Amino acid sequence: MKALIFAAGIGSRLKPWTDSHPKALVEVGGKPMLGRVIDNIIAAGISDIIINVHHFAGQIVDYINNTEFKARITISDETDLLLDTGGGLRKVLTMLGNEPVLIHNADILTTFDLKKIIYRQARSGADATLLTQERDSSRRLVFDRDDRLRGWTNLNTGEVKPAGLAITAGMKLESFDGIHIVDSSMYDSLKKFRGAGKPFSIIDFYLAMCPDWKIISMSLPDDDHWFDVGKPETLQRARNFYSNSK
Repeated sequence: MKALIFAAGIGSRLKPWTDSHPKALVEVGGKPMLGRVIDNIIAAGISDIIINVHHFAGQIVDYINNTEFKARITISDETDLLLDTGGGLRKVLTMLGNEPVLIHNADILTTFDLKKIIYRQARSGADATLLTQERDSSRRLVFDRDDRLRGWTNLNTGEVKPAGLAITAGMKLESFDGIHIVDSSMYDSLKKFRGAGKPFSIIDFYLAMCPDWKIISMSLPDDDHWFDVGKPETLQRARNFYSNSK
C-alpha cells in the first residue's frame, strides 16, 4: 500500500500565515503538521508516500528535502492548477500502479491508529473505506445498517444526494474525517469520471459510484482525538494538545 497526502490547499482560513507559507507547514506542538502526518503514516507501515503541492510548493519541497523521513517521498506538482481531491488522486494513478492508497489530508491531525483502517479495508474487501465521525457539521454522509455509503445530506437545508434519497431509521449520518483508503479496483472508474487535468472532489466521485461499489465507513473511536487544523480555533486546540503530550 502507498499513501497520498493532500497538501496543495491554499488555506485561506489561516491567513495571514498562508499569505507567505503553505498551510501544510503550519507548526503544531513544535513541528510542521505535514511532518506529523508523515510520521503517522510511516508508523502504520507505509514507506512510499506521495504529496501533492500547489500553494508555495517550493517550501514544501524544501522541507521534504531537508528533513529525514524513513520513507520514499514523491511530489505531485499541481503548481499550474489546483486539482481538488478527486483530480489530485487521478493525477497520481500512474504512480500507484495496482496498489491501494491511503489518503490523508495534510490539515488533519489525529491520534487514530491508521493500521486500524488498513485492517478494516483488507478484511471487508471494500472498494473504499472512509474514516467518519458524528461531529458538529451540517454536511453528513449517509450510510446504511451495513456501513455502506448511500448518499449525502445537508442537515440545515434538507438537501440530499442523490436526489430522492430516503433517509430511514437505522441509517448512520456522519461527517468525513479526511482519511480514507481507495482500492485499485476503483482506478479505472476514476479515470473515466473526469478527464485528465480536471479538478473535482473525491466525495462527488464516491457519491456517483456508491450504488455500484462497496464504499464503507469506519467510525472514529470515541477515545481518539481528531483535529481539523485548517481552522484557527481547532489549530489552537491541536497546538495545546500536542504541546501537552510531549
